[in-house]
Amino acid sequence: MREAMKQLGYVDTYHMMNCSIENPPDALLWMDALRAKYDGVGEPFTRKEWDKLLGNSQAVCDWPACAFAKELIEAYPEAKVVMTGRDVDSWHASTMRTVYWRVTDPELRILSHFSWAAGMYYPMLKKFFDTFFEGDFPNRGKQIFTRHYEEIRNIVPKERLLEYRVTDGWEPLCNFLGEPVPKESGFPNVNDNRDFVTRSRRRNRRQMFNVALQVLAQIFEIMVLVGLALYLMFYVQWRMF
Repeated sequence: MREAMKQLGYVDTYHMMNCSIENPPDALLWMDALRAKYDGVGEPFTRKEWDKLLGNSQAVCDWPACAFAKELIEAYPEAKVVMTGRDVDSWHASTMRTVYWRVTDPELRILSHFSWAAGMYYPMLKKFFDTFFEGDFPNRGKQIFTRHYEEIRNIVPKERLLEYRVTDGWEPLCNFLGEPVPKESGFPNVNDNRDFVTRSRRRNRRQMFNVALQVLAQIFEIMVLVGLALYLMFYVQWRMF
């Protein structure tokens, strides 16, 4: 959906990629929002806080925003809501292989103690699954998925809600949003998760490499300082004698 919205001119469509890859510090604000909603720590987000996090965006989709669907709908009553439908079983199986696998990935968990980006992203990812999916995605995920869709249907006026499947193509989406139908391109299909684990492992390796470089740089700085201190010590002693 993010790619489709971008093709329609919603260039800044907020997605999980924003906080997981493109701007990890966003994860700190999402963590604040999760703790306020589920733990009662801090004030619940209002439009002021959402504008700070999403103010430059023209649309928002995916997680962690789905955990705040009700709050975002209330904060932006003028916004239209596109509810993308999917078979619950295929969605659950896909998520188990991808995002849920990510939250249980021991490499990412360990990396979060050393990498500044993973250290912001991973705790928020885990918090999302512990709260929105009640700490048991394998067994509770399908029920929560179905309940979430019913809640959206109940709180969004029908004239502002489009129930949509990506297989429906451009026309119903464009008609709902009031945008012209793209004539020269088919509906994008970029949500191919077959290589999700490979891409995630590759990202882990890059972050590990960056951590190693930082450690080596710190060791080098210490060695230079120690060397300089020894030089000055022997130089002063030589001058004295």
